[in-house]
Amino acid sequence: MRHGSSTVLDNDASAKEIVEEARARLRPAFDDVDSRTQRILKRVLKSFRKQQVGTHMFNGIDGYGHGDVGRDSLEEIYAQLFGAEAALVRVQIFSGTHAISCALFGVLRPGDKMLGLSGQPYDTLEEVIGTRVAHKGEDDNSIPNQRFLTGSLEEWGVAYDQVDLLPSVDPGQYFNLSEIDRRIDADANIRVLHIQRSCGYQWRPSIPVAEIGNVIAHIRAVFPDRELIVFVDNCYGEFVEDLEPTHVGADIIAGSLIKNPGGTLAPTGGYIIGKKHYVDAAFKRLSAPGVEGGATLGQNRWLLQGLFMAPSVVGESLKGAMLLAEVMGSGFGLPCNPAPGTYRTDIIQAVQVGSRDRVLQFCHQVQRLSPIGAYIRPTAGVSPGYGDEVVFAVGTFVDGSTLELSADGPLREPFTVFSQGCIHWTHWALVLEEALVQMGFCKNSAIDVDF
Repeated sequence: MRHGSSTVLDNDASAKEIVEEARARLRPAFDDVDSRTQRILKRVLKSFRKQQVGTHMFNGIDGYGHGDVGRDSLEEIYAQLFGAEAALVRVQIFSGTHAISCALFGVLRPGDKMLGLSGQPYDTLEEVIGTRVAHKGEDDNSIPNQRFLTGSLEEWGVAYDQVDLLPSVDPGQYFNLSEIDRRIDADANIRVLHIQRSCGYQWRPSIPVAEIGNVIAHIRAVFPDRELIVFVDNCYGEFVEDLEPTHVGADIIAGSLIKNPGGTLAPTGGYIIGKKHYVDAAFKRLSAPGVEGGATLGQNRWLLQGLFMAPSVVGESLKGAMLLAEVMGSGFGLPCNPAPGTYRTDIIQAVQVGSRDRVLQFCHQVQRLSPIGAYIRPTAGVSPGYGDEVVFAVGTFVDGSTLELSADGPLREPFTVFSQGCIHWTHWALVLEEALVQMGFCKNSAIDVDF
């Protein structure tokens, strides 16, 4: 049974049958994911063995955190896995945006300019850059002539500009190389080139590591005498491909431990990886010049075990994303990004469901089929860092974890749900079996969730 572009099913089609048929079609793709997972896991095990990881590294140190062999070994493992000189992996970094902010403020100075090579960045980075002013509280203007301090790069004297990706997604056609060259050539103040690997909340392709390597090689060849720092926002992309951006020439990258590399076990944290002097500069922004250490407060075990589990959980998340695209895209003709059967470089699956009500209904089914907070009905609202109303379905053990099964989306045209994460792909199968019914695509409910 294949439903092509139709969004109307015959009365005999059950949601369970639709999901099972999609899974059967995906068997070869799932096998490919397992093969990649095995390759990456082999690298992780090699790094653990090289660093002689033992239980004595689990407890960590409190106070200043000086001499924490577990933390230091963890950072060495990250540097090895990502093919980089140095890594900063800390629980004091509490989100991906925080990690990115530390990296950017670390390497940029007043008078510099950052040029975005992948178009509009993720919503939460707009306030960091200064392209969207943070929301003022009621008392911010209580003192006459008081200046509202945003803490943004723009306020610090760092300018920003961006070049959109090309509309074509043919190999080698992601970046607008001629326009990038023109902007760099015309502005000697450009110091940092920003690339966002994942699509974020934009309807555009996520960028494969090979394409990131191609644009870096092009820029190095055209501007060999310019000190241009290539920064990559690596959120949602870790361990999806065999290589990471630092393997192909990125100077510094950043991400969150409650996404891919934390393996659903890291309770908080983020990372900054790359050339040592850039990572050191970011660490000075996180802490202070001349300060070392950083207590891990007993979290080393969870960060190490999470990293060990990460390739496997990322693999299952990829299978879940593939299943979503196959059911919603191939089965019902809904626009999907990535489209069914196309190359993947992150764990996000975006689906245009067509209406505000369907976004809310889909997120409701994700929440009610989650282990935590299943009794909660997600509602749209304004969230810190986002310019539009957003709805989140995050029935996760770690608050905000997006390697655990979750879905979210801004309540704006074209009404897109962004889904990611799962411990095992069968969790998304259960969600789809119910969501298809509740969203009006199918009449036969496959499961009974009585709330």
